[in-house]
Amino acid sequence: MKSEDTTKKTNKKKNTVCPICGGIGYLRRDVPIDDPNFGVLELCECQKKSREDQITARLLEISNLSAFKEKTFETFNIHSHDGKTKNATLEFAFNTAKNYAAHLNGWLLLMGGFGSGKTHLAASIANQVVTDGTRTLFLTVPDLLDWLRSTFSSQESTYQNRFDEIRNMPFLVLDDFGTQNATDWAREKLYQIINYRYINQLPTVFTTNLNINAIEDRISSRLQDRELVIKVQIDASDYRNPIIDQSMQEISPISSLAYTREDRIFSTFSARKNERLSKDEQADLDAAFFAAQKFAEHPGGWIVFMGASGTGKTHLAVAIGKYRQQMGDNPLFSEVQDLLDHLRATFSPTSLVTYDKVFNQVRFAELLILDDFRIKNATSWSKEKLFQLLNFRYESNLPTVITTAETLEDIDPYIRTRFLDDSLCHIYKLIAPSYPERNSRQR
Repeated sequence: MKSEDTTKKTNKKKNTVCPICGGIGYLRRDVPIDDPNFGVLELCECQKKSREDQITARLLEISNLSAFKEKTFETFNIHSHDGKTKNATLEFAFNTAKNYAAHLNGWLLLMGGFGSGKTHLAASIANQVVTDGTRTLFLTVPDLLDWLRSTFSSQESTYQNRFDEIRNMPFLVLDDFGTQNATDWAREKLYQIINYRYINQLPTVFTTNLNINAIEDRISSRLQDRELVIKVQIDASDYRNPIIDQSMQEISPISSLAYTREDRIFSTFSARKNERLSKDEQADLDAAFFAAQKFAEHPGGWIVFMGASGTGKTHLAVAIGKYRQQMGDNPLFSEVQDLLDHLRATFSPTSLVTYDKVFNQVRFAELLILDDFRIKNATSWSKEKLFQLLNFRYESNLPTVITTAETLEDIDPYIRTRFLDDSLCHIYKLIAPSYPERNSRQR
């Protein structure tokens, strides 16, 4: 007679046998003998999960991610060190990284200081991609170079095989870019790998604590290709050695709202009803005025006022700023050329503030008003800074007011795409003649 324990073990074993395949692990299709699939074995459902786990484990082994298995999107913290206040750049970087991991479209460049979270996000992307079944390689740049050098004395792998494996990897993460020894050989190998992936548009993530201008010209030019590269700047203190973030109040104020004319408020804006404006001119002016009032009451998205000099664009922009100021907000108003001058001034050895602090004050402003937006004849540096600023506010959906005398055709194509997104940006054209010319229309 079987003991009670033996009976329980037998019943337990029976319960664990797959009811579909009977524990064999494979199935044959029930098809006619002349069917090409007759006799073909298929993996049972009970084995598919195990096989998928094996594939994922193999991919993790290849990827060099074993040391970063705990760095996932779920464990990433978008808050400051107090655990309560959200860091806007971390939140933006987190959302961008999650979206990138889902689509693997182009390149992603994560920039920021030591301990700011770049590597965690890069590893989170890689772990997600591996889980989705894509062959991945995660390497610091010094390790990559060592990996190549090791083939010189290896009997198992030739240099060319290892080199081809890296540059053709379906997904590649290069962590700590810029920390490698800058030998001629290292520079050349890196360039060859990056240029190959650039030409073939293979998904790649870079992390670096360097300014883009500090990277070798041949590589930095690829990293600044707006059509391929998503560039994200993370501004957060080192989580391994947290310090109190300096208040934005310490930054020299660049808003000139306090110096604008006091009479530029909504109640003093002339609707020009007594002038002989055309029907379209009057309609456009009225639409811009009412839109400005509505925006001032509930700031959201972008509003752009286009028109010749003296048509009332700046008056409406200032009126919005003054209204929000009265409501207790702290809007930032600046002419675009003045803003660029403020940024350039930070490069001076005598500057008391850094470029990053000034730039961040602008891009994180709760309401940003950019007056006299001109870009048609701007330098490449100016266009790049303005694109970075506006792209961040576009992706973050931060309230922004822009006035410009340029037409849409004059505006840089990359910035123009943001203007043309009518789900976020509303454009109002003031086609009436400038105020000083109004008497010439009386007849």
